[in-house]
Amino acid sequence: MRNRLKIGIPLGAGLATGGYALSQGEDPGSAALAGVGGALGGAAGLLRSRQLAGKYSPDMRNMIEGAATRPGTSDFITNALQASLNLSPEDLQRRLGKANAGIAVPVHAGLAGLGGVAAGAIPGAMGIPGFQQQQYVDPESYGSSNTRGARAATTTLQYM
Repeated sequence: MRNRLKIGIPLGAGLATGGYALSQGEDPGSAALAGVGGALGGAAGLLRSRQLAGKYSPDMRNMIEGAATRPGTSDFITNALQASLNLSPEDLQRRLGKANAGIAVPVHAGLAGLGGVAAGAIPGAMGIPGFQQQQYVDPESYGSSNTRGARAATTTLQYM
């Protein structure tokens, strides 16, 4: 199960950021780079949240102990804090890591996806196919030389 999460969360983040970039009208190359960036950002967010939970778990435990014994705290909050104090340090660290990952993974994936879209502008500027916006131009939107007013204004010879 743990390996599925280590692979699945970054893969899901990559698909989400790439799909979102594509839905916003980005070219396919930039959307692919956004997906790769989102996957790398999701993996980085997952790794960093685990590291932070391990580093700050003892400090969080002390803060929870202080908040649970503070007078004037509501019973609901006190009961929730007391329940978290009954956890082993490893369980508390795991739960803090999950809570931190819920915030860190989407933020890291989104920022890395934006970086992927920005990186897609470089090959687009060089004219590499797949990184250029294909915009449809309607020839009737700007006028045509076949309109009645355009024919009267031209000086070319016209055959009937």
